[in-house]
Amino acid sequence: MTEVPSRRPPGTPCWVSLMAHNLDAAQEFYGALFGWEFHEGPQHLGPYVRAELGGRQIAGIGDGPKDRHLPVSWTTLLACDDADVTAELIRECGGTVGVGPLDADHEGRMAVAVDPSGAVFGIWQAQRHPGADVIGEPGTLAWNELVTRESSTVAKFYTDVFGYETEPEAAADFDYLTLRLKGRPVAGIHGVGQSLPRDRGAHWMTYFAVADTDAATRRVVELGGRVLQPARDSGYGRLATVADPEGAVFTVIDAAR
Repeated sequence: MTEVPSRRPPGTPCWVSLMAHNLDAAQEFYGALFGWEFHEGPQHLGPYVRAELGGRQIAGIGDGPKDRHLPVSWTTLLACDDADVTAELIRECGGTVGVGPLDADHEGRMAVAVDPSGAVFGIWQAQRHPGADVIGEPGTLAWNELVTRESSTVAKFYTDVFGYETEPEAAADFDYLTLRLKGRPVAGIHGVGQSLPRDRGAHWMTYFAVADTDAATRRVVELGGRVLQPARDSGYGRLATVADPEGAVFTVIDAAR
């Protein structure tokens, strides 16, 4: 478990947010899976709740627009000092800004952007709300990873915008870059080549920590979700990729193994 400092360096994943088609159903699923409780959050984009675990804020879930039929997905938000300056830098470096920057009820200022590979992400300029209170504990955020076709091209965009240092994986046949800030790993970029899912394209994957990956995977199915990649061991822990009943994809990982 890691208690998170109130101020994150720019580029640090600080929050994850889901825009669901059915807010009540999403709360029921994630509450049963992770033990989350929910409290009202900023309403600048419509109904929105914040998930809490033991009184600590973990993630957000909003009620997406019913008339646009957008895919349901978890969005990674990266910390920034000035959302307007960062949004302009995103545009200059080849990305696009689709929403904002706009204020979130005095909690912060945010924007939603798309990188040159097509992956959606958000930026968050904290005011009252700095982001997740804790990471690495079961039921909380564990890691954020950009899944794309090839890592090095899009890595330049992120290093130019956020100042990351990149560290390639030692294995020659594994296309992976760890993104670091002042030497500390904060996120990753995984190039998967032709294995990139056609139905999702490039995307930021949210990893949630669990006490037991196999048990969590079974629980996902019991609650109406699906297993996309069964539980398997990795160098970082036992993990599985799953989807909630509306199709939002995420990974569960037991990093303690």
